[in-house]
Amino acid sequence: MTLVIGLTGGIASGKSTISSILKAVGWPVIDADLIARQIVMPGSKGLEQIVNRFGPQMLNSDGTLDRKKLGKTVFDDPKKLSDLDKIEHPLIQEAIDSQLDEFKKQHLPVVVLDVPLLFETGMDEECDLTVLAVVDQATQLKRLTKRDQISKMDAVKKISSQMSLKEKMQRADVIIDNNGTLEQTRSQVAELVDRVSQHQLL
Repeated sequence: MTLVIGLTGGIASGKSTISSILKAVGWPVIDADLIARQIVMPGSKGLEQIVNRFGPQMLNSDGTLDRKKLGKTVFDDPKKLSDLDKIEHPLIQEAIDSQLDEFKKQHLPVVVLDVPLLFETGMDEECDLTVLAVVDQATQLKRLTKRDQISKMDAVKKISSQMSLKEKMQRADVIIDNNGTLEQTRSQVAELVDRVSQHQLL
């Protein structure tokens, strides 16, 4: 039986760092962010639907999606954000399900679903265990404005578009505090891996 672990966290919470550590210990990771980029590549059904809904101005000159422009458009309007979700989420879910089925056929002991909107989309119901990366809001805002080169106001809008951290913490099985050093994060992840390996979390 394959153990499915859902990994999530708020924007700029250090979830990708945890995902990289888990990959390094040999746990296969299904990356929803990577899938999200793949489903909007030129020629894809996802990109066609986005252009039909939001207009050709969402494209760069080379035909690729202008993610920054699209992000600013949808995060300023809850209705548009909902419309984008209705386009992307079914396509992402289909790709995740396909990859997960392949891993299960290989009888792998553990598979990680790295999904930013794990709880919002209900994908946590497919998981045997959920892991949440957390940081304080000041750190989150600092990382997000630097990473995405956006204003503090736009960063707050992005954060507010997701389920509150408090609610996510209530729903998660394991919480990893990413406010400290990389070594402190590695230590927490190592404990998680050890406890899963010894079946202490199930």
